[in-house]
Amino acid sequence: MQTNFVLFMLFFLSAPAFGAYCGGKPDPNAKPNERPIYTDPPKFIKAVKNGKLYTVGSADDLIHIVHVWGTSYDMGYAHGELMREQAKAFMDDVWLYIEVQVEQAINKTIDIFPKWFLEDVSNFGLDVALDLEILATKRYSGSYFEDEMRGLSAASGADYKRIERIHMIGELTKGSCSMFGANATATNSGHLLQLRALDWDVDGPFKNYPQITVYHPNSTGHAFANIGWTGWIGSITGLSSQQLAISEIGVTFPDDTFGKESRFGVPFTYLLRDILQFDNSLNDARERISQAHRTCDLILGVGDGKNNAFNGIEYSASVADFFVWSDLRPEASWHPHIKDVVYWGMDWLCPSYNEVLARQLMKYHGNITAQNTIRDVVSIVQTGDLHIAVYDFYEMKLYVANARGDSESGPTHAYDRSFVQLDVANLFNEKQ
Repeated sequence: MQTNFVLFMLFFLSAPAFGAYCGGKPDPNAKPNERPIYTDPPKFIKAVKNGKLYTVGSADDLIHIVHVWGTSYDMGYAHGELMREQAKAFMDDVWLYIEVQVEQAINKTIDIFPKWFLEDVSNFGLDVALDLEILATKRYSGSYFEDEMRGLSAASGADYKRIERIHMIGELTKGSCSMFGANATATNSGHLLQLRALDWDVDGPFKNYPQITVYHPNSTGHAFANIGWTGWIGSITGLSSQQLAISEIGVTFPDDTFGKESRFGVPFTYLLRDILQFDNSLNDARERISQAHRTCDLILGVGDGKNNAFNGIEYSASVADFFVWSDLRPEASWHPHIKDVVYWGMDWLCPSYNEVLARQLMKYHGNITAQNTIRDVVSIVQTGDLHIAVYDFYEMKLYVANARGDSESGPTHAYDRSFVQLDVANLFNEKQ
């Protein structure tokens, strides 16, 4: 009896302390997404010296595809030249959005910003508070980000400082997102299939500016596709010509294994872009993440199509822990291990969404495809309200959906809308 008690106490004391759980849950009456997938090729719109513009999708699900070539400055300039009006409007709309969000946070009607940031705003104003965040991260950020922003500003007329400040938003507010990486026995093909579902603010301006920016750098790295918005050069979603893809979840409900956060380090949207632009394998990405000066609490996912591998990463200033399916955390009945599937739904401690995500993944285990992920996983879990990417490394197809824009019709959330299908090889083989 005494031995059993000692063993119990050792387990109890070594187990992570669970904090508060996330709120909300999927609608139990959620319906499959039966909308057709748009498969027509992108339509050419225009070209400039170092860039080309295409569109893909129907009128209500239209996404811009911007190809850029050259140096960092050249690529930023071509981006701004092709999307001049949209880039400036995006920056202005997002700035107004941040002002409103900060005012509401100071008035305690929302709770999405760190306390220290709101104190900086109260003491110094929003501009200076964001400039302090830039200073805290600048030494850890590649100068090529600044070069690209200057090119974007010069061509579009958007204020350079505003562009720079807006790119700090990822460090200050977090989306509740979902991901999975499935391979081997879990998928129909045996090859890697990866989900990135972004759940953020569908009332904000981001839904009005969906864009895939395909970079073709002349000397700094290799080609990659950045899935986000017009004028946005950090990465939250994307894949590279080296068959690496990224997923990300903001963690609002961690357990004590995360340790501390820090405001001093590389912005995670820059680190994720560096993975896409410079790394050749999952091992390269693991090394980059391990050695980085990390900042906030996140779950990252990196998939490697060439090596048919996926890692989930518990990420904070204190830790970088890498997971495969067999050692997945948190360990809980609502987050069961599923062979050859690494997954999280909406947050680290989020039973209600993880249970439904696990149920849908187990339902299709052995036959998980991009098509049933779109039809019966994200729609039933109700994850990916702002945008979704599904990376199919067997077919080498990319599937993307975006939330309803202000001038569009149809369902509000990306997970209920039509997806567009893109041929990955064609994206990266585009000629200048």
